[in-house]
Amino acid sequence: MKTLILVRHGKSSWEYQVDDQDRPLKERGIKDGHLVGSALKSKNISIDAAFSSPANRALHTCMIVLRKLDFPLHKLRITKELYDFSGEDVFHFVKNLDNQYETVLIFGHNYAFTNVANSLGSKAIDNVPTTGMVQLNFSVDRWEDIAKGTTEQTIFPKQLKK
Repeated sequence: MKTLILVRHGKSSWEYQVDDQDRPLKERGIKDGHLVGSALKSKNISIDAAFSSPANRALHTCMIVLRKLDFPLHKLRITKELYDFSGEDVFHFVKNLDNQYETVLIFGHNYAFTNVANSLGSKAIDNVPTTGMVQLNFSVDRWEDIAKGTTEQTIFPKQLKK
């Protein structure tokens, strides 16, 4: 079985006049990263590999979540394919993952992640919110064989705030 966990980057700031890839997280994005990271840690999922878009907001979200999971940061890989907004590059990236990995955590962007979650999952999701997490399970042995899987769970910041 293969498990893909998607985490959309946290709420970013438009306050600075910087290139899109350089946009930072807002304070809310940082707080939501801690919330979602802690909730994911409580699920006790063993992560084999983690990949992030090179965009500042995605990478910062990734670092927060991976620290919460006690995932070794030297194992994190940054890939331009996850700096995608349609989902095409994300699909290509996932289909080409190394089959030694059973559970992979990726950090990226919308609309790509909503598209991937809906195309590959079993539950319709209107919009993966900022710092939203979607876990998809597939009954296959090879990443290239993934097709429609099961939406195992979602963790959205709004659900965690009381």
